[in-house]
Amino acid sequence: MTSTVPAPVTRTADGHALQAVLLDMDGTLVDTEGFWWEIEAEIFAELGHRLEESWRDIVVGGPMSRSAAFLIEATGAAISVGELSVLLNERFEARIADQVPLMPGAERLLSELARHNVPTALVSASHRRVIDQVLLTLGRDRFTMTVAGDEVTRTKPHPDPYLLAARTLGAHPSRCAVIEDTATGVAAAEAAGCRVVAVPSVGLITPAPGRTIVRSLEDVDLPFLRSLIASMN
Repeated sequence: MTSTVPAPVTRTADGHALQAVLLDMDGTLVDTEGFWWEIEAEIFAELGHRLEESWRDIVVGGPMSRSAAFLIEATGAAISVGELSVLLNERFEARIADQVPLMPGAERLLSELARHNVPTALVSASHRRVIDQVLLTLGRDRFTMTVAGDEVTRTKPHPDPYLLAARTLGAHPSRCAVIEDTATGVAAAEAAGCRVVAVPSVGLITPAPGRTIVRSLEDVDLPFLRSLIASMN
């Protein structure tokens, strides 16, 4: 986990507070969910196995250990979870070495949050080494703190990463707006008690009470996030 001094709390006109914005990385801010699946398919092809397209929704958004274990069990491939994790990380880093494509609206939203000094956390199931490379594109200074999947005992879909981010920022989970792209991430944020904005990238996210689903980050701005928290009061 990396962090800096928390920024001042942002308040709405009627006194209700949006205390922090917590954002997922892959598929939410950067267009990389497809990269992971392509790399997984590539590695298993080299091992003599073909991945079923239906498995993609099962592994997307989850911790690498869970995804790797599922694919190994499903295919019967002769590789350990640890060995597969190393290969996945190495090839992903090589894939994004030159450029990390941003999701539509990501640059504008991050700039807006930074401009208004909103405490912001990057909360990802990806490992620290991957996050640090992606931050070269996103801008490390745009985040008050970051949480990696290999820095918590239980990562998504457990609430631990979001609870850690809120606690570090000095924010109450119910005053945090979380932006996620997968059902796994949404489950983690809602279990933490945060208000969730879902921007589906791979797989469906079904409507639910207290859950807001939007087409893309282009539909999300600071007034929108403030209104979600204010509407809870």
